[in-house]
Amino acid sequence: MPREWSAATVEPGGGKPTPAEWHDVTVPGRPARFAGADRVAYRTTFADPREPDEEMALLELRGLYAGADVWLNDELVAESDAVFEPVRVPFVPDEENELVVECRAPDDRYGGIHDTDRVPEEDSVPGIWWGVDVTTHPETFVVDVDVTPRVTDDGAAIDAAVEVYAGAAVDDRITLTTRPAGERRGRGMMDRASVAAAAGERTTVEYTIELRDPSLWWPREHGAQNRYEVRAKLDGAVETATTGLATVSETDDGIAVNGEAVPIRGVTLQNGTVGDVERAVELNANLVRAHAHALSPAVYEACDEAGLLVWQDLPLTGPGIFDIGRGKELAGRLADAYGAHPSLAAFSVHDEPTDTFAERVGSGFFDRLRLRWRAWRSDYDHGAADEVAEGFPDDRPVYPVVGEPGTDPDAAALYPGWDYGSVDDLSRVCERYALGDVVGEFGAASLTDAAADGDGDSGGSDGAPIADFDRAKHDAVVGSDDAAASQAYQAELVRGVAERLRTDGSPVVVANALRDTDVAGMGVFARDGEPKDAADELAAAFEPVQAFLVGASAGECDLVVGNDTPRNVTGTVAWEAGDETGSAEFAVGATGRATVETVSIPQNADSVDLEVHTEDRSVTNTYRL
Repeated sequence: MPREWSAATVEPGGGKPTPAEWHDVTVPGRPARFAGADRVAYRTTFADPREPDEEMALLELRGLYAGADVWLNDELVAESDAVFEPVRVPFVPDEENELVVECRAPDDRYGGIHDTDRVPEEDSVPGIWWGVDVTTHPETFVVDVDVTPRVTDDGAAIDAAVEVYAGAAVDDRITLTTRPAGERRGRGMMDRASVAAAAGERTTVEYTIELRDPSLWWPREHGAQNRYEVRAKLDGAVETATTGLATVSETDDGIAVNGEAVPIRGVTLQNGTVGDVERAVELNANLVRAHAHALSPAVYEACDEAGLLVWQDLPLTGPGIFDIGRGKELAGRLADAYGAHPSLAAFSVHDEPTDTFAERVGSGFFDRLRLRWRAWRSDYDHGAADEVAEGFPDDRPVYPVVGEPGTDPDAAALYPGWDYGSVDDLSRVCERYALGDVVGEFGAASLTDAAADGDGDSGGSDGAPIADFDRAKHDAVVGSDDAAASQAYQAELVRGVAERLRTDGSPVVVANALRDTDVAGMGVFARDGEPKDAADELAAAFEPVQAFLVGASAGECDLVVGNDTPRNVTGTVAWEAGDETGSAEFAVGATGRATVETVSIPQNADSVDLEVHTEDRSVTNTYRL
């Protein structure tokens, strides 16, 4: 793989870029010096990498944002218009080779979150974001193995599409070996498929692999993450792909995986990384939502391994019209790009198509009237989003619109305590606008110490803008630039909304967001991955088996135990409030809720501590009064 790269901003329409000056950069990456640029060209040179017995090389580029032209040794060899599709180019290397890749910012509405002010400009630099490799091969070799898994009435099938480059004319057979992946390695099954191609031709061989009595992939807490490896071999050339078998369907009770109800506890990713998958597991989440952007294959692979479901957005967000035909085409291609991953659980088209609450609405009587007026004025037509949604396959749930109250969304964006009112307004808003079954996002922003002190790379107490951070809303609810107070407010709000949605029985609950994109923001983790106060609170609210106080305050409160696991759960829950203590036994059915008892909280209590004990776990939940 080329190691040394340089880059420069370029103008459109000039053919192969030849800027006057190149600057050293790291690839893959997003060079901050080019923040705000519309077009950036990247250049590297490399010697012939082949060994004496090798004839060909393969160039692979991953994550070209948002479109790109690729020149290899002065020839335009590839063009790209979607970050989620890799570019693969077989070639015969020269003794010395030059690779130039011109990447460009989106010129349509499909740049997603990276085409907005919700991420800093330096995170949206046109570039090679995910990876670049040059590998060597024999004269005829397997370029790629694309697999699409299906559960069938007779077991399962894997539709394999094997792409072959024929350096010389070929009339042969490809050997396909399918076996359990990872630690489940065992005996495999073998199939053969014919391949014929003329010299210099790229051809794709399609073959369906039948599996009897397959081992299914399950989300975490519901079963094992069983997967299969498909190995394609042509002479000595080998390429593999890994996949898993799972069905995902939308039911009246939410989402079912392999026919089993799975209550969703999720969190949005705004600039998703492999490290974010580990953080989501720390939060007790079982789903991540790719918030108006495409995740890298490495993130999907990490989700497959961790048992995290993925809700994949089309990269389309904010008000404005968009090209329906282009969107429908991208929807199909997006589904194809990620279709091998058993973690792929749902799609959506248009994220937050209105800006109804650009300015916060308070909590008073007249503020409630203002909220109703704004919701009534939102007036969003679903027609275009519904048409684009037809481009997605029908084997996964699709939520065409993720939107605010008043837009009649398929999945709700609910921000009580941030956009309007307080957490106490959640039930009223959900009831009035028939929301709450599928919640695609909720939360509040908070400061970090770096932002409050003005020590970050951007933003801070000097008033400079911070991506994905509404200073006016923050100051209205927090009232200061104190990071501790800011994080305490976010923590209580995130916890309060998550608990109320769970106790109300909402089957799909997704918090926004996992990690900040800047020195402050909606994340429960800071940009560098350090947890904020809200991380522990959300993790407690997302415990699969947890006890909650409904309306925690002095006086009588219902004590509810939620069970998101697929098994009936029995145990005890104990509480302590001031000088008062007590305990009770409970039994809650699979994926159920049960009111265990009514607890009397004394007036002088400062907090209430709950402890849940079951056969295999003990968890706590603390309420500060």
